[in-house]
Order: sequence, then C-alpha cells, then structure tokens
Amino acid sequence: MRFDVIVLGAGIVGVSAALHLQSRGRSVCLIDRRPPGEETSYGNAGLIERASVIPYAMPRQFSALLRYGLNRSPEVRYQLAHLPRMSAWLFQYWRHSSQRRLLEATNAMLPLIERCVTEHDALIDAAGLAHLLRRSGWIETFRTAEGQRKALAAARDVERYGLNYDVLDPAELREREPHLLDAPIGAIHWRDPTTVSDPGALTKGYAALFASRGGRFASGDARTLSQSGGDWVVTTEEGPVTAGQAVVALGPWSDHVFRPLGYRIPLAVKRGYHMHYGARGNAILNQPVLDFEGGYVLTPMSKGIRLTTGVELAAFDAPQDPRQLDQAEAMARDLFPLGERVEPKPWLGRRPCLPDMRPVIGPAPRHKGLWFDFGHAHHGLTLGPVTGRLLAEMMAGEATFCDPSPYRADRF
Repeated sequence: MRFDVIVLGAGIVGVSAALHLQSRGRSVCLIDRRPPGEETSYGNAGLIERASVIPYAMPRQFSALLRYGLNRSPEVRYQLAHLPRMSAWLFQYWRHSSQRRLLEATNAMLPLIERCVTEHDALIDAAGLAHLLRRSGWIETFRTAEGQRKALAAARDVERYGLNYDVLDPAELREREPHLLDAPIGAIHWRDPTTVSDPGALTKGYAALFASRGGRFASGDARTLSQSGGDWVVTTEEGPVTAGQAVVALGPWSDHVFRPLGYRIPLAVKRGYHMHYGARGNAILNQPVLDFEGGYVLTPMSKGIRLTTGVELAAFDAPQDPRQLDQAEAMARDLFPLGERVEPKPWLGRRPCLPDMRPVIGPAPRHKGLWFDFGHAHHGLTLGPVTGRLLAEMMAGEATFCDPSPYRADRF
C-alpha cells in the first residue's frame, strides 16, 4: 500500500490535515490504533472558540498561585507526586506567561483563531454536518462581584480584536437561559464562537468525507514508523504502508514518535474529565455555559448535559481521581438542575500542551519528508481544520495564509 502521505492520528487535527492534503491532490492514508474521533477529540466542551484570542496562561498573581497551591480549586488540581516530574515544564510555562511573552503568543495564535469558524464551516458544509452545529455562542457566568470584575476586565482586554459580546444582568441571563438557577449574578454572552453537539461525531463525519473522496484509513501503531530509503513506513493490520511524506498528528501521544527520532520538544499533558447528566423536570440548556469561578463548562450534547472539568496535572496513565469532577458537579448543581449521571464512569482525556502556548506545525528539522502538527492544548477542536490547511499549504509549497514561523519545531 503506497501513498503520497501518511497521517498518523485520526483525531480532529489529523483528519483535518488529511482532508486538506487530499484536496491538493495527494493520496493519503490515515493511521490510528482506534477509529477516528475516539480519543481526545471525543471529550471536550464542543466549542469552536473564536473568542479565545488570548491563550490560557499560568496566573502570575500570588493569590491565584496560592489558591491553586492549596489544591482545592476545581479549575486546577494536581497530584503531588507528579509535580517534580513536571517542574521544568511548569517553569517554562510560567516564563512564557509574562505580559510580554503572552502578547507574543496572542499575536502568533491570532491568525489561526480568526479563521477557525470559517474553516470548520467549509468542512461542515461539505460533510453535511450542519445538524451538529449551533451558532448561538456560549455564556460565561459569574457568582461574585470579584468574579464579575475579573470577567469584565478580561472581556475589555479583547475588545480590540473585534469580538462581539453582551454583558447580561440576571434578568437578561434568565431570558437567554430560563432554567439556570440563582447562583449567577450576571454573565457575558460571547456571540462569535460556534458550538457542536457531538465533537466525536463531527470528527467521524469529517473522516467519512475523507473516505468518500478516496482516502484510506488503516489500523496501526504509529510507533512502528521508520525510514526505508527515501520513504516512511508504518506497520498496520493490513500490512506495511509506505509514503514519501508522513505527518505526526497524534496529540498527546506525539512524543511516542518524535522522541525516538531524537527531538526534544517539551510536550506535556493537562488531563481533564467529562460526564453526561440528565436534566431534572423539563430543564433545557440552550448553549454552553462556563462557570467563571468554577472553571468547568456545561454543554448541551446529544448524550445529555456534558460537564467538562478544568485542568488536572497528573501522570499520563495515573488512575482517575474523582475529586475534581465531584467538586465541579457540586458547583454545577447550584447553576443548573442537573439530573443523574448517565454513564458508569467519567471520561478521562489529555490535552497536548507546549509551554509557549502554541502548536508545532511544519517540517521536522532533521528528517526529510516528516512533518509535525500537534500541541493544540485546549483548542484541538477549534484549530484542527485551520492548522490542517496551514500544514497542507506548506507541504504543497503554496503561499501560506499566515506566517508559519511561530509554530516551527526548532523554536525550543
């Protein structure tokens, strides 16, 4: 089985890259150990987050660091034994969270964020997936005057980027979300983002579009990637697959491929959980709602109301820790009339993160024909199609829609 390109990873990032390469006349084989959309791309809040122009930085205020250090916040929890192993990465993250470097990261990510909705729209239309899409944005609620002050200040910080939002008092919030309870004292309604009711189904729909256009999916282990002459070879259940070019788009598993090849890219994971719930009575949630102080999101999904937690810092394969989800659930029950859990156990996922808050997109510096597309952090769903476009333009030798140098692999 010979192709022009092998794409390793069938999440939203890999599937999107495969589609964009295919649209440029490349024959593509998409390889993963599981079917498309069943790992990190399955478990998120469903936001195509046009409003997140400023990356998620590490707080530098002592009060915030103290709150996280006490390990009682639902926004961020950590397993103490893991912190020494992550300390060097956290220090780099802290350095890149300075005001100057955060502005650099914001400017670097802005061209990607600005195109995220339109690039998704093109694939959604082509794949016939409009039934999964909502264009009502999402709502950020606050419970306290201090939370309100911080949320409004953050909103004012992004006004210069032309984002559209409404500040809601309690009565206006109830008009848009009639079944919310009394915990919020107000909210911000971000109107530019779009949302999806089933991120896993969206990724599978994009993969089906790829297959309908002649693309091939094979089940295999990306760790078998090797060079043979001028080609790249991966072992699959159907036999070896060979191509002149290969793309590493494995999200949090990308280091399983690039480290054996000698690359020391500081990829880390931030874990997170989700659970689906019923709703009591006739309660309905119209769009995703973020609890500003709680750091969790409630999203109406096809399987129920999905609660997505904040960040857990723990070893990649550490056992699940129920405390973060339980704490967020207790807060969420003051926000919306959640019913019972509808799944036997929480879903646990891993966000692939780099300390300078931008992905790696572009050629591997020391291996001809090898390309990288990973490290999308909290925005894999948001950025998959737009980074797939940028990568395909680079691989095809086309003029790129933005400067790709901020994402180069040798920047560390």
